Amino acid sequence: MMRLKNILLPTDLSQRSKRSLRYALSLATEYSATVTVVHVANELNSWELYCDEFSFMIPGERAWPVDRVVAEARLELSNFLEPYSDTIKRLPGISKRIGLGPIADEIVSAAEDLQADLIVMSPRRLRGLKRIITPSITDQVMRISPCPVLSVIDPLPSHPWRGKLITRLRPWPRPRFASV
Repeated sequence: MMRLKNILLPTDLSQRSKRSLRYALSLATEYSATVTVVHVANELNSWELYCDEFSFMIPGERAWPVDRVVAEARLELSNFLEPYSDTIKRLPGISKRIGLGPIADEIVSAAEDLQADLIVMSPRRLRGLKRIITPSITDQVMRISPCPVLSVIDPLPSHPWRGKLITRLRPWPRPRFASV
C-alpha cells in the first residue's frame, strides 16, 4: 500500500476547489501527511476594474508590482482556508505556496520541489467542442505530473425524468409474442 507523506493541493479559490480541499484534508488526516496548498496568482484577477486608468489592457504599460500581486493572492488564499481552520490544526503540517506563471507548469514544479506523493485537483466540466479545443489545467497536469493526480469532481445530478416520456409513448417492456 502506498504511503502518503506530502499532498499537493492546487486551488483556484473556487467552489470546486473546496471539494478537493475537503478530500485532501481527509486524506492528510488519515495518513498523517503534510498538505501544501498552491495558488497560482493571476495579475488580471488583482486589478480593480473600476479604476481611473485601464493601462493593464495595454502590454508594457504600468503593471502592478509582483509583490503586490503575490500579497493579494496570499490574502485571498488565507481567506479561502479560514473556514477549515479546525481541521487544519489537526494536521501534522500545512504550508501555502503562491506561484506566478503558467498554471500547469507552476503546479508540476511545486510537485517536483516538494516531492509530492499525490496531487488533489478539482477540474471544471468542459463539454463538447470546448473540451477538445482547450484542454483543462487538470488534463495538462495529469500529462506532465511526476506523481499521481486525484481528480475530484462533483457528481452529476440524477435525471428523474429520463426515460419516462418514452415509456408513456410506448409501454415497456413490449410484449414479444402475440397472444392468440
